[in-house]
Amino acid sequence: MMRNCKIRSSEYPEKKPEGKKGFSLLEAVIGIALVGIALLGLAQMFTYSVMNNARSDRMTSSTYLAQEQIDVLRNLTSAELSALTAGTVDEQIDVNNDGTFDFRRLTEVQFSGSSWSVRVLVFAEDQFGTAATALLENPIPYKVKADLNTVISR
Repeated sequence: MMRNCKIRSSEYPEKKPEGKKGFSLLEAVIGIALVGIALLGLAQMFTYSVMNNARSDRMTSSTYLAQEQIDVLRNLTSAELSALTAGTVDEQIDVNNDGTFDFRRLTEVQFSGSSWSVRVLVFAEDQFGTAATALLENPIPYKVKADLNTVISR
């Protein structure tokens, strides 16, 4: 006589129907499209980050060049500073020594009583053809990168 034996389902799993084995081509294409859209968003963020880093580097270099000029002027004698009041010092600067000028630095020194008023402006290379007087009078439309003012007294 046979007894009724119950077979545990974990020992003998049910077979899947023939049509349900894995992903369909449509599901795979939709998955790849979703991953592609996510990566496209990341690529845009990466590009934006690179552009901001380049802009930040230009501003840092410009501020450094302006501060460097002020430090040089602070070490000059009264006679040397007075000689600089004759006109604006206009320099083209090659920061990385690659033969291409990267910045334009304008230095203006004015004597007033017992002190000299110093203004240093730094512009990107796209302002090489612009007149120095126009840059000094209204630097903002010309995208000034650094504009530092100080007073030197003796």
